[in-house]
Amino acid sequence: MQWIFVLGVVTGLRTMTAMAVVCWAAWLGTLPEHGWAIWITYLVSALVFTGLAIGEYIGDTLPSTPSRKAPGPAAARIVFGAVVGALAATAIYQPVAGGVLAGALGAVAGTWGGYFARMILARRVGRDLPVALCESALALLLAIVAVWQIHLGILIDLKRGAV
Repeated sequence: MQWIFVLGVVTGLRTMTAMAVVCWAAWLGTLPEHGWAIWITYLVSALVFTGLAIGEYIGDTLPSTPSRKAPGPAAARIVFGAVVGALAATAIYQPVAGGVLAGALGAVAGTWGGYFARMILARRVGRDLPVALCESALALLLAIVAVWQIHLGILIDLKRGAV
């Protein structure tokens, strides 16, 4: 469940990044989804969420973008963190409620922790744009690592015959 929490943190940093990475992993077969979550295994899901993530990366660099701590953006991050958590938990045959909780809590940590870290770093650097770009890159990297670790866990479970 720790990697599901990390996916939630990623969602707190960039709302659509974890969702896009999870969709790509499901489409590529590295995150085997089933049941209600089967919709993320389609290429169209990966493309839609990738487009939304790219739009968010661009929007995040604009000065007119609302704060991630505002009620609307914060709620969206928490909801998507919960959804990503549920999807990841379903893939590894863990309780969906645990995935929802881990993803939502990770999103809360990523939303507010990411905000404060970015403010501190932007003050030290003297500009926000380089920090925003690094934050986007970090979010993408963390999402890929988390999904890969979940994939490796699935492989280990298969080798043991646990799934």
